[in-house]
Amino acid sequence: MIRIALAAFLAALLAQVTFGAAFEQIAQASASTGGFGPFGRGRPAPTSATAEALAIAAPVSTAPSRVLSAISDPSPSAPSMIPVPSAAEVSACPKDMVMVEGEYCTEVAQICARWLDDETLPFARCAEYHSPSRCIGSRVHQRFCIDRYEYTVHGEDLPLNYQSFTKSNALCTSLGKRLCTESEWNFACEGEEMRPYPYGFTREPKCNQDRDDLYEVNPHRQILADRRERADARPECVSPFGVYDMAGNMDESVLREGPEHIEPFRNALKGGWWMPARNRCRPATTAHDDFYNDIQVGTRCCSSST
Repeated sequence: MIRIALAAFLAALLAQVTFGAAFEQIAQASASTGGFGPFGRGRPAPTSATAEALAIAAPVSTAPSRVLSAISDPSPSAPSMIPVPSAAEVSACPKDMVMVEGEYCTEVAQICARWLDDETLPFARCAEYHSPSRCIGSRVHQRFCIDRYEYTVHGEDLPLNYQSFTKSNALCTSLGKRLCTESEWNFACEGEEMRPYPYGFTREPKCNQDRDDLYEVNPHRQILADRRERADARPECVSPFGVYDMAGNMDESVLREGPEHIEPFRNALKGGWWMPARNRCRPATTAHDDFYNDIQVGTRCCSSST
C-alpha cells in the first residue's frame, strides 16, 4: 500500500510541474499577441480536456505573473516598435501637387499699417499689414491637394494662358483633378497665419507683379504685353504650404462656394497678374462671366487627398 500511495503522489507531482510549465508558456504567448485570458486572440484554443487539466494543475496566485510583467514592461532602452509608413502613406498627393491641411478661417480681419496707393482705390496696394491677422469667422478643417505650380503644357516654358473658368474646369477634369474652391485657394495661399501675401505681411518684390511695362508698343491701340514668367522663376514667391506664384504672374480661376454664386456665374479670379494691383491671397475679381479669358488668365488645379 505504501508503494502504491508513493507512486500516486509522484505522478501527481509530475503532472503539476508539467502542466504548470505549459501554463506559463501559453500565458507568455498570450501576452505577446494581445490575447485575452490564458489564450492568445486569433490562436486556436487548447482542447477542453487540456483546459480542464490546466485549470486543475496550475498554481493559484494573486501575485502578477513574472513572465507577463517582463513582456508588458520592456526596459527603457528597448527600441520603439513604431511601424514605418509606406510611400503611399507618406505622400497622399501626386508628385506635382502638395498637401494642404489645417484650420482655415472663414473670415479674416487684416489692417494695413502703410499704404503704397490711395487706400480708397479699388486695387490699392498695401505696403505692410499689422501682424498677426485676426480670425473673425470660424475655423474649418481642410485637407486637399493643390498644384505646386501654375499649369504648364509639357515641353513649354510658360504657364498656359487664355484659360476661362470653363476651360480650366475641363482641363483639370481631363487631368483627373478639379478646380479649387475659393476657400481652398485662400488657405493654400495664406496658411493658418492668414498672411495677406503668400510670403508674409509686408509687400516685397518676390513675385511677378508691380510691372509698369504693361503694353506693347503700338501706335493704334493698346495691346497687353505678355509678361508671363516660368512657373519656377521666383522661388521666394511661395506660400506656407510650398505653393508657388499665388500672387502675381497669372490670374487663376476658382469655384465660388454657396448657392448665392450659382447665378449668373460661378467663377472668381484669384492671385492677380503682373500689373500693379492688390496681388494678395484674399481678394478676388468677380466681374467676369464663366467664359472670360485673356492673356493673363491661367489654371491651377486641386484634388481630394487620399
